[in-house]
Amino acid sequence: MDNNKRPESMERITTPALAQAFIDEQVAAVRAQVGDKKVLLALSGGVDSSVVAALLIKAIGKQLVCVHVNHGLMRKGESEQVIEVFGKELDANLIYIDATDRFLDLLAGVAEPERKRKIIGGEFIKVFDEEASKLEGISFLAQGTIYPDILESDGVKAHHNVGGLPEDMEMELVEPVKLLYKDEVRVVGEALGLPHAMVYRQPFPGPGLGVRCLGAITRDRLHALREADAILREEFDKNGLAGKVWQYFIAVPDVKSVGVKDGKRYEGWPAIIRAVNTTDAMSATIEEIPYALLHHITDRITHEVEGINRVLYDLTPKPIGTIEWE
Repeated sequence: MDNNKRPESMERITTPALAQAFIDEQVAAVRAQVGDKKVLLALSGGVDSSVVAALLIKAIGKQLVCVHVNHGLMRKGESEQVIEVFGKELDANLIYIDATDRFLDLLAGVAEPERKRKIIGGEFIKVFDEEASKLEGISFLAQGTIYPDILESDGVKAHHNVGGLPEDMEMELVEPVKLLYKDEVRVVGEALGLPHAMVYRQPFPGPGLGVRCLGAITRDRLHALREADAILREEFDKNGLAGKVWQYFIAVPDVKSVGVKDGKRYEGWPAIIRAVNTTDAMSATIEEIPYALLHHITDRITHEVEGINRVLYDLTPKPIGTIEWE
């Protein structure tokens, strides 16, 4: 049987009972595969890696070593949530690396989106490899591969969550959710007791805020972006839009315009709101946000976030505009 093919008979996991049955089956399978050896996982805080981490902690506890690399381009509170949930609540064997300076120093002055992505992806692998090489006796590498990854790459996951592991690291893969669709991964995550906000976290690009801080990233503009994005997310949560809109975020371009504050003219950046709905990410429609809420969000961002003096709403569907700006 092809291990990368979902059996026709496999029922769609939609209920806590089906999720529990899947968890029990995977816990047994992981224990059989791993025995008493150690497993390494790059824990991003995204849905897939978080669910895999929780499942493996249930199966093998401290034999799992989670490495969370904070590249300084996370959304507000995300690394803190990983430490809280996995480090404290689940008592995971968690290694946390704050590599903010490393990443931002390398990105200084780099405006071209593809180069930014390559630098962020390449450095992530380096940081992860450095940590992995310090660890003794790791025999397995866990990954949050899910079924759409396999379908998209024809059985081979082209973009390994980790990327390039050192050639001499002979590691076998542990991929407990590789036959699940995204909605099933979420049901399993809830059954494992992960916080709802983590399980229903929005898709977030690997380079994180690096591709939403448009052009060359500066620390002050990145900080403004992170704060404005947190306000948008908080307001969508409070106003019942979080579950209705597939993806929403702020992008901040490297452009200044003149504004007025305390009776004086000053220059600031615009914050651009993007809120889209999609079923497959191939096309996307624009969500209708009530004007009163847009006014409220604008008021909060322009008053609470240092450096931002305008708020714009991006009305462009996909095709024509991609979901991300870069």
